[in-house]
Amino acid sequence: MTDNGTPDSASLTVRDNRTGQEYDLPITDGTLRAGDIGKIKVSEEEPGLAVYDPGFTNTAACRSAVTFIDGDKGILEYRGYPIEQLAEKSCFLEVAYLLIHGELPSKQQYDAWVHEITYHTFVHENVKNFMHGFRYDSHPMGMLMASVGALSTFYPDAGNIKDPAVRHLQIVRMIAKMPTLGAWAFRHAQGKPYVYPDNDLSYTANFLSMLFKMSEQKFDADERLVRALDVLFILHADHEQNCSTNAVRSVGSSQVDPYSAVAAGVAALFGPLHGGANEAVLKMLRRIGKKEEIPAFIEGVKNGNERLMGFGHRVYKNYDPRAKIIKQAADDVFEVTGVNPLLEIALELEKIALEDEYFVKRKLYPNVDFYSGLIYEAFQFPPEMFTVLFAIGRAPGWLAQWLELVQDPDQKIARPKQIYTGDRELTFTDSAERWA
Repeated sequence: MTDNGTPDSASLTVRDNRTGQEYDLPITDGTLRAGDIGKIKVSEEEPGLAVYDPGFTNTAACRSAVTFIDGDKGILEYRGYPIEQLAEKSCFLEVAYLLIHGELPSKQQYDAWVHEITYHTFVHENVKNFMHGFRYDSHPMGMLMASVGALSTFYPDAGNIKDPAVRHLQIVRMIAKMPTLGAWAFRHAQGKPYVYPDNDLSYTANFLSMLFKMSEQKFDADERLVRALDVLFILHADHEQNCSTNAVRSVGSSQVDPYSAVAAGVAALFGPLHGGANEAVLKMLRRIGKKEEIPAFIEGVKNGNERLMGFGHRVYKNYDPRAKIIKQAADDVFEVTGVNPLLEIALELEKIALEDEYFVKRKLYPNVDFYSGLIYEAFQFPPEMFTVLFAIGRAPGWLAQWLELVQDPDQKIARPKQIYTGDRELTFTDSAERWA
């Protein structure tokens, strides 16, 4: 309240009709504190009000300076830099530095960062033996999830999360080793020998080498493919408080080591509602089959008989800015690999959907998954590898969010409230009586 007794303009006045009492709740950064809502109660003996919000659709669990999204305007920024500029002018390791350190590196800082990452690309030989233990048909994402978690046993010092030097070393290790683990999971599924990192190559070129190198002395990837994959990594590097980032923060709030927290992020990304959407787009395009079938498919969507995959987003109510960039990257990839025959269907489907009042009214625009699957398929990745690629790109974002979490004095161990709906105060009956 102000000095003259009127409510503060940056507050919300709430009247509890159960008691007739009014509460003046301060508004900070467009939010109410849950603790202030908890002060609204019928009596001191009873608990205060809580907010019921399945899926955290309108609940802020943290303050973050990593990523800004304005879904209505289609804006995505890392540390204040528009994603369009970063995708055009930067590279993945520079973006990773930006996310982790909060600012773009100087030449000296960047060279030192690249050297650190390159130095730590190799993994312990026991990790190789560990991965050999998986079945021949193991899903690469399951292998990645398990091997990332296993790294915590190789670096027990990682649990000392209050030491800045220790934190930095684990972050470097994690970013460096993700491509190695991802590539080995890919090779394992194909029954091919694992390829060790080639530290003469760039981060992304090295990853392609570990994926596809066979008998040649040196793997030489087309620079257009290297750049396209680097851009895809940049676009996936962070995306605010999504499901997997929330998992990393939630698990990390117990003050566990970062490998275990990131393994939780990989597990969340494994789910079809999070990381598997681009595979669903490919299945949809194949089911449509040809351009002539699109009008019938569109009618099926409107009638509730079909699902339009790759359109719409929980956050974006405008064109996903990442989708525009991926569409441009697709041209470079198809120049090398040849055009994916599904592209013609995708382009026509996008054109019709963007002009149809049904979809425009519902703000269903293409998202990042609509074109990314087409590019990954052009690289000859099987669908089960799509989420592995996503996870490699997302690792710096997860780690930046984890680093922010462990240094935030406001953060506590995650422990959401629940609304209990079960029975109460039942009387236990002895088994002899129940079974008689």
